[in-house]
Amino acid sequence: MLNNGISVEALVVLDAIDKRGSFAAAAAQLNKVPSALSYIVQKLEDQLGVSLFVKNGRRSVLTPAGQHLLLEGRKLLNAIEQIGNQTKTIAQGWEPSLNIAIDSILDIAPILEILSQFLNNHPTIEINIFEEVMMGSWEALIEDKVDIVIGAPEPAPTNKGLSVRHYIDLEAVLVCSPKHQLTKSNKVINETLLRKFRTIVVKDSVKSDIAWTSNVIEQSQHLYVQTLTQKIAAIQANLGIGFLPKYRINDKLQSGELVVLDHQLPFSNPSLTVAWKTANRGKALAAFRNLLLHNKNQ
Repeated sequence: MLNNGISVEALVVLDAIDKRGSFAAAAAQLNKVPSALSYIVQKLEDQLGVSLFVKNGRRSVLTPAGQHLLLEGRKLLNAIEQIGNQTKTIAQGWEPSLNIAIDSILDIAPILEILSQFLNNHPTIEINIFEEVMMGSWEALIEDKVDIVIGAPEPAPTNKGLSVRHYIDLEAVLVCSPKHQLTKSNKVINETLLRKFRTIVVKDSVKSDIAWTSNVIEQSQHLYVQTLTQKIAAIQANLGIGFLPKYRINDKLQSGELVVLDHQLPFSNPSLTVAWKTANRGKALAAFRNLLLHNKNQ
């Protein structure tokens, strides 16, 4: 109990009286006699120096002060219940939280569907999602900022104690806005031609290592953005051209908002992985990872 008299028991009593409408009904719910509840409430009122209830006919109604106390108190009761559930979870070998890095190149919607399935079975586990780009995904895992990365690019770092599984291969296409002058050219696009135009590049989120770029057109002007969503928007706005995973922009290709450019450029389609620390044997990580890999092609 705190010095001001507020205790878990007192908050439970206030909650029951408010929900049931009377001391007698609340006492029956809590398996106590009404006088015991009256004593708890009276003691709390005396220590706080406020009135918590007033009579409204046969009902006991909270005063504004009582409403505030119960509103905040319910937050504490929920937190206490969650702490209890998490404690039981940890005792059974399950982590209280799971930190997940998702590379910006991926559409997060299918991953969230899998996460929803996971949380239906494990509702007490807290989930933290981070967005990373290219080598930033590997850095986050190696430095233990996250428990698992989804969409980290190959090749994986070696000798870092990582377990790596193939996740997906993406088809990348070179695109531009329909307003871009390259759409009016009948020439096959090569490196020499592209050097005359600005390219949109998603900046690697790595902090402590050398940034890595994929399918960047060298010697051209670059406009750097932080996420793939920003890159798509920048190309649509005719700020430049760039490679994009086709599955992320199929709707825009069909609507004509983006145009595929034919080219003869040295580039590679992204091959992406799922990775985690081999030493991390947490049950939550294993359950989510297995669910993710099982559903990766569905």
